[in-house]
Amino acid sequence: MKFTARAILSLVPLALLVGSLGCDRKIGPPNDQEELMRPENVASFDPLYKQNCSACHADNGSGGPALDLANPKYQALVDDASLRRWITSGMPGTQMPAFGESAGGFLTPQQVDVLIAGMRARWYQKDHGTADMPHYFPSTEGNVEHGQNIFRVSCSSCHQKGQRKITDPSYLSLVSDQSLRSMVIAGRPDLGHPDWNQVRRGHPLTDQDVSDVIAYLHLLRSDTPGQPYPETSIKR
Repeated sequence: MKFTARAILSLVPLALLVGSLGCDRKIGPPNDQEELMRPENVASFDPLYKQNCSACHADNGSGGPALDLANPKYQALVDDASLRRWITSGMPGTQMPAFGESAGGFLTPQQVDVLIAGMRARWYQKDHGTADMPHYFPSTEGNVEHGQNIFRVSCSSCHQKGQRKITDPSYLSLVSDQSLRSMVIAGRPDLGHPDWNQVRRGHPLTDQDVSDVIAYLHLLRSDTPGQPYPETSIKR
């Protein structure tokens, strides 16, 4: 019995030490700043981007399977209204879903604005002006025949075979004309893809050239990817 009593007494200091570890916390109602926020109240770029964007666009906006958001030339090309539209309602013809509340997502309009402002603050560079860039949206109808010729001269050396083959209807079914246009103009530096000014040294692509290339690629797209392709089909 004496041994048991001594053993119990020897544990008392340990119990007091363990109990004292929680003494730095105040007794009373929880501190709202230390509790988890409701999703609609998150107003910081980092958690919003990590939870909603990083899976496709990568943690740093570059190197993911989707568009390179950290590309300064893309940031110079696209306007706030377009970014807001794509984030809120998704981009038709691509795997980009809608994230805005108005379209069935979870982000409030204020949170969408936080994402746009955060991207601009991190990845927009003033020295990447748009003075000589083709327009983000096409201003004229593309000429398929001319686009095929431009593709043959300026693009086919990289994009005609292997993993970089973009004339495959299955690949084209995953990207919209607008996505293709953005990549042709701004490039994908994270993948070594040149922009409109680097495709052919001394021969930058004009706005009409870009529209023509996209018109040619559009003609190759099928509405039944993965299935036997009919000779004619309605193009998206």
